[in-house]
Amino acid sequence: MGETEQRPTAGSRLGAQENAGISTLEHGQKPPMTTPGKLVSIKIQMLDDTQETFDIPQRAPGKVLHDAVCNHLNLVEGDYFGLEFPDHKKMMVWLDLLKPVMKQIRRPKHIVVKFVVKFFPPDHAQLQEELTRYLFALQVKQDLAQGRLTCNDTSTALLISHIVQSEIGDFDETIDREHLAKNKYIPHQEALEDKIMEFHRNHMGQTPAESDFQLLEIARRLEMYGIRLHPAKDREGTKINLAVANTGILVFQGHTKINAFNWAKVRKLSFKRKRFLIKLRPDVNSSFQDTLEFLMASRDFCKSFWKICVEHHAFFRLFEEPKPKPKPVLFSRGSSFRFSGRTQKQVLDYVKEGGHKKVQFERKHSKIHSIRSLTAQPSEQHTESARAYGDNNDAAAVQSCRQGKELKSSAEDTGQHKSPSLKKSPKEGRKVDGAVVSTVEEEEEPAKDRMQQNRPQSQQPSTGSLTGSPHLSELSINSQGGPSVANMTLSPNLSPDAKQSSPLVSPLLNDPSCIRADDEEEVKRKRFPTEKAYFIAKEVATTERTYLKDLEVITSWFQSAASKEDCMPETLKNLIFSNFEPLHKFHTGFLKEIEQRLALWEGRSNAHIKGDYQRIGDVMLKNIQSMKQLTIHLRKHNEILMELENGIKNSRKLETFCRDFELQKVCYLPLNTFLLRPLHRLMHYKQIMERLCKHYPPSHIDFRDSRAALAEISEMVAQLHGNMIKMENFQKLHELKKDLIGMDNLVIPGREFIRLGSLSKLSGKGLQQRMFFLFNDILLYTSRGLTASNQFKVHGHLPLYGMTMEESEEEWGVPHCLTLRGQHQSIVVAASTRAEMDKWTEDIQMAIDLAEKSSGPAPELLASSPDNKSPDETTVDQESEDDLSASRTSLERQSPHRGNTTVHVCWHRNTSVSMIDFSIAVENQLSGNLLRKFKNSNGWQKLWVVFTNFCMFFYKSHQDNHPLASLPLLGYSLTLPSESENIHKDYVFKLHFKSHVYYFRAESEYTFERWMEVIRSATSSASRTRALSHKEPHAY
Repeated sequence: MGETEQRPTAGSRLGAQENAGISTLEHGQKPPMTTPGKLVSIKIQMLDDTQETFDIPQRAPGKVLHDAVCNHLNLVEGDYFGLEFPDHKKMMVWLDLLKPVMKQIRRPKHIVVKFVVKFFPPDHAQLQEELTRYLFALQVKQDLAQGRLTCNDTSTALLISHIVQSEIGDFDETIDREHLAKNKYIPHQEALEDKIMEFHRNHMGQTPAESDFQLLEIARRLEMYGIRLHPAKDREGTKINLAVANTGILVFQGHTKINAFNWAKVRKLSFKRKRFLIKLRPDVNSSFQDTLEFLMASRDFCKSFWKICVEHHAFFRLFEEPKPKPKPVLFSRGSSFRFSGRTQKQVLDYVKEGGHKKVQFERKHSKIHSIRSLTAQPSEQHTESARAYGDNNDAAAVQSCRQGKELKSSAEDTGQHKSPSLKKSPKEGRKVDGAVVSTVEEEEEPAKDRMQQNRPQSQQPSTGSLTGSPHLSELSINSQGGPSVANMTLSPNLSPDAKQSSPLVSPLLNDPSCIRADDEEEVKRKRFPTEKAYFIAKEVATTERTYLKDLEVITSWFQSAASKEDCMPETLKNLIFSNFEPLHKFHTGFLKEIEQRLALWEGRSNAHIKGDYQRIGDVMLKNIQSMKQLTIHLRKHNEILMELENGIKNSRKLETFCRDFELQKVCYLPLNTFLLRPLHRLMHYKQIMERLCKHYPPSHIDFRDSRAALAEISEMVAQLHGNMIKMENFQKLHELKKDLIGMDNLVIPGREFIRLGSLSKLSGKGLQQRMFFLFNDILLYTSRGLTASNQFKVHGHLPLYGMTMEESEEEWGVPHCLTLRGQHQSIVVAASTRAEMDKWTEDIQMAIDLAEKSSGPAPELLASSPDNKSPDETTVDQESEDDLSASRTSLERQSPHRGNTTVHVCWHRNTSVSMIDFSIAVENQLSGNLLRKFKNSNGWQKLWVVFTNFCMFFYKSHQDNHPLASLPLLGYSLTLPSESENIHKDYVFKLHFKSHVYYFRAESEYTFERWMEVIRSATSSASRTRALSHKEPHAY
């Protein structure tokens, strides 16, 4: 029927020859037997909204129709797609591939079957075919238009900008406006048109295939990507929505995900009439099995959702198609439904083994021809740009790669020839748009010819400038050899997945399907420089990115918030922002220079140039000399911090504003810490240059510049060192003040912080956990109750003047016990370990000696502090047991205010931190990509990690504005994995605290040693090597 009418097909529009294609059946497996007879016409709506008619035998099963559509499109990875249609109750259901089509579609003349994406993989890099990714991009476009894929306006505009780039090419304002006027991608699109064009402007030179990749990279991070909601109710009758994904079953309230049950936790799925049942595996801490029950609208709805869950579980979790159950002799019980087709692993293996052909196809809205199957080896330039730890994403290198690609592209693929191994289609030789399209067999071509992409001659070539778009991404090579986007670069104000759950607590990320392949990192790691100097230079770049983000907290986020609220005096605004904006501008250019040098060093840009560009000392010297002109702004930081604190003290409105700003995700550290970041950064430059000079021999070409840069930065540090010490103590006192109730005058001239931590205090009710704060003149002890602000209430203080200390383990029968005798009061405290007791003993004795040498604290200093023992001390001790046990989970609950500061971490981990530890932490800050593995997971996940303030902060990429989660390391142990743990990888370290175990993997020996060095500084407190003096109490 199709031959006689000669109607155009989807394959013809895509430019593909119609042939037998690739069946979804395994090799040697025969298709279901169909009796030749009457043919039935089935109308299929494709993803490009066109309709095709397929003629199949009347008794043919669904697999025949599905294979016919895939063969028609020459679609190799057809297993990700399905056919859906409205049943007799107008409910959309999936076509069962094992049942006859006519038993499912009763009136085919009046039904249009839709060909859509059914299984959404966790990472689109697993899609090996360009055509597959193109069809996925069409699905995203369709979901946007139908309102199924919901996201914020910025993400929506960015998605549409990539669609527009794919359809019409590079930005042209007139063409863009005309195109957007004719094409409505979302309802009420007019409000976003300016933002769409703003993003589109940044995609210059991006090919349609790259646009598809970027589109899917953004879409997969959205919470509603690939989600189809099924209305239900829980046991309480609350209206919810159920959905199934590659990771498991999800529960939504509206469009917000409220729960997830990953496949590893699900023991059994079943339905009984309208009830959908999930039986979970027994929890390790309990003996009972939990069964969850959801009520759906009808039995048909319930069964349909159950079938979808069964298919998703089989496709993503099984290695091969499940075998059919033997038919019962007499009675059948339950459904005989099973998943039919290849699993995702079988699809990946099939494509990896090269069981597919390379064919050109044409996009509906583009004149740009694309070569099928990007699984070929990339070109030399793309190979050079592929990175295991894709943290650079340097726009200059990518732009240069694209320029080279355009110069090598040609109007037609000279490597094409007719494949003798492909079976001929019954309609082979049929003309498509006036020409016969032949298939191309993939052969062992030189790498430089295998990634050519035909570009339209009318398209303007890339400028090739080293200032390429910041929105371009870097390509990396996945485990099958295909290109994948390692990291997506977004605009500074965009976070593509604001509702992303924490990777530390989310059960979804424990699932192996969310983890990258190990081979990918191994292959890419070998392509880049291995010398230590390169990794030192790379550390400059990675830490500079974090520093620039920290500056933006003040120059962008804080300034924007302050401009909207009339709570800050203009003089204070001018003081802060006039001194931070020049720093931000300078370091933006500094980072750009470093990244350009790294691109040359790595060979990603002008790869033929060697030698002169494999150094960093000259760049550091030039910029450090320029940085000296900014010293006038750095000297103002003392004044900025003091004026801001005075403003907060005098204005309740400003205090509320700053407190609210600290609650924003972007402010991941205390606000006043960001004000000291420029002074901290000088210390980092000095340390890096010291390591570089130590590494280079005097004869090295970079030694002279490196030594000169070290001398310059050392001079700057020496000049500002006094300010740094004073401000660190001032900042710490103000930070502690926010954590305490009952101590209004904590910040006074001459007071210096020494140590804080958790100790047990002996009282009439036994040992009670208390938080102690040691200063150079006083020792405070507090308790933490369940208050809205999570603050610690001061119960008493002991002046250090005239205090004595003695060990009293034998007297009280308590391990690690001390008796502190003041002039008016004595208390007995116990540490958790001998090491903790030794730290407290050393610091308390040093503080007592300092107090004795001074004239003693002035009476007015303690005027408003609590009495030596507050009248409610006894009642507080009695209530503490229940409150303390209840409050231990607040670190995980992320309380609304100040629930995760260093003080609270010490409380929960039963440890302590000194001012020397804080000073060391300032020096030991690090950023970069790490691969992370959970204790029970099978693979590694790449994350951008920032280590600062005794804590690891986790991001999807360095472009993100705020962390997804954090891991405080106080109390953790840092070790290497043992043989029994089967971690057969290089550069792996292990972090564990009680039952929590994490493995982290670095990219090189140098970065491994650096991460070990900085993390060790947080997991094991430094012992005091010298007594502190009043003149220089906290020397770095």
